[in-house]
Amino acid sequence: MLRIATIGTSMITSDFIEVVNESADAVFVGTLSRNAERAASFTSERGGTLPFSDLGELAASDAVDAVYIGSPNALHAEQALACIAGGKHVMVEKPLGANEREAKAVLDAARDAGVVALEAMRPVHDPAFWAVRDALGELGRIRRADLRFGKYSSRYDEILAGRQTNIFDCRMASGALMDIGVYCVEALIALFGKPDAITCTPVLLDEDTRELTAGALDGAGTIVARYPHMSATLSYAKITNDNLPCQIEGEEATLSFAGVSVPMQARIDYRGRALRGAAKEVRPAEGAHSRELELPGCANTMAYELADFVAAVEAVRAGADLLDAAAGPFGTVGYFRDVTLTSIALMDEARRQAGIVFPADAR
Repeated sequence: MLRIATIGTSMITSDFIEVVNESADAVFVGTLSRNAERAASFTSERGGTLPFSDLGELAASDAVDAVYIGSPNALHAEQALACIAGGKHVMVEKPLGANEREAKAVLDAARDAGVVALEAMRPVHDPAFWAVRDALGELGRIRRADLRFGKYSSRYDEILAGRQTNIFDCRMASGALMDIGVYCVEALIALFGKPDAITCTPVLLDEDTRELTAGALDGAGTIVARYPHMSATLSYAKITNDNLPCQIEGEEATLSFAGVSVPMQARIDYRGRALRGAAKEVRPAEGAHSRELELPGCANTMAYELADFVAAVEAVRAGADLLDAAAGPFGTVGYFRDVTLTSIALMDEARRQAGIVFPADAR
């Protein structure tokens, strides 16, 4: 039984505790909040027994085996390093750090301490995502991919009203790419690997908001990734809604699905034999047909990343080499480390092109 504490009192932390409480292999101990009363109430309302208001106390606690970190992005690395130093396994909400340097420091510290550090990136632990990947062989030679995630954030209303919010704040290492575009980036890396080059076109928040956001920050953006024989477009937004599906185009068929963070509603359209038509008509391809792709699912897909995290910890406890330890059915700890580092390096380059700078970049 893995005894898990959490850091943060956000909705996503509450969702994670929900799957911990439903698991037969983990138990929720308590949460850390700077406000002791908030820590106590949040813990007790969710079935925990041991609230924390001090990071050092949590890191040193003999009642805790592992920590889920769901705090603002800028705090992830510092808190993870403290927990690792206390011998705790850590699952860190995406992105694992403000930049590649921070993420690598956390993952290297975990490797040296012999504990598991895993980024909480739902799709790469979701069987539905891997069902999509398994179907790519039916598409023929892949030429284009379009991965997208756009959802209007209620926190943008705070910015428009002239109020600061952590979701749009350089000091918190946030913004559209770090909060929502990261899903597109990690899906890209897991599906196709590291691209040869990228070009980022950001949609920056208006200049008159920069006192609130502590610098230039993105509300949306597009990244074009170049591979030897294909290109991929990543579209992400927190100031608009994107209603289009993701799409992967091969020479033989095209696969579309909704929800890069929680893949669903997948379909493959096989092109058939192309027929030449007159300029005034578009003739349907001969033999073109479609099929729905059945994807597994559950009410809260954080259950998959929790199961993989627990599996990795159990494998290490049983004597497996840390990086070779199976983190569930889809990869080892080392594989997920590589996906995380490759992804955040890509985001560092995208931010460089966009002119988005975090305080952590100067350290």
